[in-house]
Amino acid sequence: MKTVITLTMNPVIDKSTSIEQVIADRKLYCKTPHYEPGGGGINVSRVIRKLGGESMALFPCGGATGEYFLELLGAEKLDCLPIPVQGRTRENFAVVEESSGRQFRFGLPGPHLEEEEWRRCLRVLETTEKKPDYIVASGSLPPGVPDDFYAQVAGIGKKLGARVIIDTTGEPLRLALQEGVYLVKPNIRELGELMGRELPDEAAQREIAVELIRSGKSAVVALSLGAGGVLLASDEGWERLPTPVVPIKSKIGAGDSMVGGIVLSLARDKPLRDAIRYGVAAGAAAVMTPGSELCRREDVERLYGQ
Repeated sequence: MKTVITLTMNPVIDKSTSIEQVIADRKLYCKTPHYEPGGGGINVSRVIRKLGGESMALFPCGGATGEYFLELLGAEKLDCLPIPVQGRTRENFAVVEESSGRQFRFGLPGPHLEEEEWRRCLRVLETTEKKPDYIVASGSLPPGVPDDFYAQVAGIGKKLGARVIIDTTGEPLRLALQEGVYLVKPNIRELGELMGRELPDEAAQREIAVELIRSGKSAVVALSLGAGGVLLASDEGWERLPTPVVPIKSKIGAGDSMVGGIVLSLARDKPLRDAIRYGVAAGAAAVMTPGSELCRREDVERLYGQ
């Protein structure tokens, strides 16, 4: 298997719980919470581990919450490269209202990173002992980190001869694409906002995806269509790959599970189309699990087999 490094600049402890009914202005007593390490790249590494692969997770980490975060990662036996920072690792909170099945998700901002702290992350990535074949940079950027951070990651990937996969939104994504990457996985809204135009139908979506490829901004576009599957575009053409119909418990982590399935398959030298199909299966498997739990290997293999 080829070497994979994931980069998560805004890692998080995901806390999830449930309650019978959410009522404003009343003290509410929730069920016993569940704690999991999260953030885009962290989740990708966790998925790779769950599916029988290996990766190295690089991330900033600080404070008492950071210590607990490392404890959670240790329990999952992930290979990690934590970068000590002054700020506290953030927390997110999700609540399922049992009476309606609705999920309420609350995300908190990450710690402010000083310039030396985020630059240290880049230096570690560039000088890591085992050179990566794939770099997965995923998730939001915390305060203090410049919008061109992922573009700098893409530049490092070129120097190292690594394929860079970016999963983020807004200006950081636009600047990364200016540098050029191997693969991006936007959804329809994100891609429309990025390109400044409406994407009302598959023809418009396909046109924009092909435009990204022809302009050299990304070699592969895996456009997430939600329940409609994925529109895959590359220099070999385009194709829509449907997603299996599954019972939905929680959508948290579905996108990260998809990316994890894709990069694991690519690292195992699977053809691109098969890698995207495996990623679609992983994303579908993730929505079958409650709270912030990611996909389960047995579900992924079964759905992929279908």
